[in-house]
Amino acid sequence: MTAVTLTQRTRLALEIAGVGLAAGVAGDALLRAMPLGLNMTLYVAAVVGSGLWLIRRHGITAGPDTPWLAITALLLGAAFLRRDAEALAALDILALLLTLALAAASVQGEWISKWYPLDYIRGVVTAGAASAVGSLMLLFNDIKWSELPQEGRLRHARGAVLGTLIAVPLLVIFAALFASADPVFNDLLTDLFAFDPEKLIAHTFFTCFCAAAVGGYFRWSLLGMPAGLHIGSAKPVPSIAPLATVLGLLNFLFLMFVVVQLRYFFGGSSLVEQTSGLTYAGYARQGFFQLMAASGLVLPILLGAEHLVHGGTPAQVRVFRQLAGLLLGLLAVIMASALQRMRLYVAAYGLTDDRLYATAFMVLLIGVFAWFSWTVLRGARQRFAFGALMQAFAVLAGLHILNPDAFIVNMNLNRPVAERPFDAKYAATLGGDAVPALLKALPSVPNPDRCEAVETLLKRWNDPASDWRSWNWSRARARKLVQQQASALRESCPTPPQGVSR
Repeated sequence: MTAVTLTQRTRLALEIAGVGLAAGVAGDALLRAMPLGLNMTLYVAAVVGSGLWLIRRHGITAGPDTPWLAITALLLGAAFLRRDAEALAALDILALLLTLALAAASVQGEWISKWYPLDYIRGVVTAGAASAVGSLMLLFNDIKWSELPQEGRLRHARGAVLGTLIAVPLLVIFAALFASADPVFNDLLTDLFAFDPEKLIAHTFFTCFCAAAVGGYFRWSLLGMPAGLHIGSAKPVPSIAPLATVLGLLNFLFLMFVVVQLRYFFGGSSLVEQTSGLTYAGYARQGFFQLMAASGLVLPILLGAEHLVHGGTPAQVRVFRQLAGLLLGLLAVIMASALQRMRLYVAAYGLTDDRLYATAFMVLLIGVFAWFSWTVLRGARQRFAFGALMQAFAVLAGLHILNPDAFIVNMNLNRPVAERPFDAKYAATLGGDAVPALLKALPSVPNPDRCEAVETLLKRWNDPASDWRSWNWSRARARKLVQQQASALRESCPTPPQGVSR
């Protein structure tokens, strides 16, 4: 009999299916433990390692950006070992998904560093959609089952599976008869095959989900073809008048707002209170997030306008750059006003995680707009998107270095408490990074806030039992410190906190 030879595509598809199945089992074993910590680090390292193994094994020529994207994914996975901040972990997950989406395109041979902004949207959307359905295409299209050998070991394996299926109902019948005949045998079967149906369903679903996601992702990365946008070359616009009108009216509106802002901030708190009926801090509190949203909307408007005018005449491009430059100048004043509002807001009400991350986003926008001016408005549009991506990664790295939760506690401890005292109750709800600074501050916190904070700390961190999969350096340190000071924390309250035994 002539042996059937597997094609390269079928062989690769089979190995991708095997990697996906292993990733499903590993995902169920590791990622079901929350919060994420060591388990996320191990899982990301396993996925990246599997991808690199498949690439080398099959001699796939990846793009030049693949190595640094793989290193970035590993660093983002390792980040879960250090910081314990819920919002920061969410940003790490988003950055990890973005990195993996870009890595898929890079493995396909694309140059990420030469992409335009729309290419990033294309890369993320196609990678996500292809990962969702890729496993089905892998099983029913890429693997040519007719190529698999019909004789030898595989034939015996199929026979064993068929025999098992036939034997199962017979085993059930005889086991039921024997269990009825002997109580001891009945107890043995009960202990041996006892299981929780809900847990079984949950484990099965999570295993299948991880297997399908990883298998679909690798199928898209290694067997898929890059999806093009088919935008076509830029064509000259018939007239710059509509675009100039839009940008001109936006400039006028922004100018009006800037004039108002300058009047208020040079006029001081008395002018704000007389005009708006709000305190200076209340005025600052009311507007920051709206100004942040307005600033964020300017970027897609300018990118869209630049795309429309890119193929225009030199005069049209010059008009766009002048109007866009004026808009960015006015926007700089508005963003400075927003940051000033946040400064006043924090001084009056304290720093929280949403205020900190909103400020970080505003800082990122400032850098991105400055980069837009330096690249797009100077004719180097091809450098903009990659530089903006690097700035986003730099801000995320800066947040890790800043240590957000500890920074929030220290910032609130060092601010004047004339208007609002230190909120120990809120600080106790932050992650493990905030615990060392909070423990130092608790003796100076008056009741009942101190006892409420003590109750929260003891409930969260005084449990010696913890899942090794969720191990994290900051959480381990917080748990150790609270356990060492548990007796002193209980004694610091005149009466035991509700729910905490003395």
